[in-house]
Amino acid sequence: MQTIYFDHNATTPVDDTVLDAMLPYFQQEYGNASSRHTLGIVARRAIDKAREQVAASVGVQPAQVIFTGGGSEANNLFIRGAADYMTPANIFISAIEHPCVLKPTQELARRRSDRWTMHRMAVNLSGQVDIDKAKQTMAAHKPGLVSVMLANNETGVIQDVSAVAEQARSHGAYVHTDAIQGLGKIPVEFSALKAHAMTLSAHKIYGPKGAAALIVDKRLLLKPLIYGGGHENGMRSGTENVPAIVGFGVACELAQSRTEETAKHVFQLREHLEHGLIEMGAAIFGAEAERIPNTCYFALPDIEGDTLVVKLDKVGFAVASGAACSSVNPGQSHVLEAMEIDPMLARCAVRISLGRSNHMTQIEDFLQAIKKIVADLRRTSSISI
Repeated sequence: MQTIYFDHNATTPVDDTVLDAMLPYFQQEYGNASSRHTLGIVARRAIDKAREQVAASVGVQPAQVIFTGGGSEANNLFIRGAADYMTPANIFISAIEHPCVLKPTQELARRRSDRWTMHRMAVNLSGQVDIDKAKQTMAAHKPGLVSVMLANNETGVIQDVSAVAEQARSHGAYVHTDAIQGLGKIPVEFSALKAHAMTLSAHKIYGPKGAAALIVDKRLLLKPLIYGGGHENGMRSGTENVPAIVGFGVACELAQSRTEETAKHVFQLREHLEHGLIEMGAAIFGAEAERIPNTCYFALPDIEGDTLVVKLDKVGFAVASGAACSSVNPGQSHVLEAMEIDPMLARCAVRISLGRSNHMTQIEDFLQAIKKIVADLRRTSSISI
């Protein structure tokens, strides 16, 4: 039985073009990019090209790209790196941030010696940051650092980053956005978001795991998390993962050229999927807000999400009950809690995130499969009562 993959917000398969570009740097062009000999120079040039490709995909200069080993590292680099340069102040994040923004912020606030105070920007029932409330809170508690994600990894809801950034900048704050779920699904331009820093990751755009970047405003001062040989202009020491960085560059180039086509394709699939789910009585979280086109986060009342995920997996469909990389508390979604979703309904949440290779027949097959599973579960439940 071949698995139908509906979990592209968790990770994506490496594109053939990306893999082909990476392969020579494992065995033929295996030099250390810091070496002065020919093999090292070849590796350095490959990294330079990738930096240009990543920069071009979001409209920045190559010097603004800091390569990291993952999106979590890049988010931590902004939060801890900026905080270490600043006088302790108020740090604002949205209530629906990924744990790799939430956790370092909590840690910063927990350490009394740092004297940072954490504030969570509330979201409305559709999962959008409440700009008016954020404005009021910032007026009362002047922000020093602000982080708000571009698109939520669970609901897919797109945030008005530029509006938050304008408010934060008016108080002199530095602004960051985690744009990992946006790139390749919607147009992403660094300057339009009005942020000082932005995080991207390769494995969400058909690139390899282990490569990401923090895009920075040239005026932003950061202290590194990793000290050593001074790689990445001193911002991220450690021998570069040349194959992964090369793959990241190619993946960004492909994402830039394919965004419109991919968005149109997955949006049509999602529309058909959600029509079928609504006919079954499903609630679609964030449906009233603008969302990235591939994401459907839904719940069928009285059908526990974790159970449904397992049942679907057994019949060949890979879906998620939340965020694959934040499963510390299975069944508990801080995103849905922030949206004030009834806890009983939140336990029923399932996320489907579509990709380029999915097609309409798979959606039809999925709807048939879930109808049968739900009918069986409800019949079993009624018998046991």
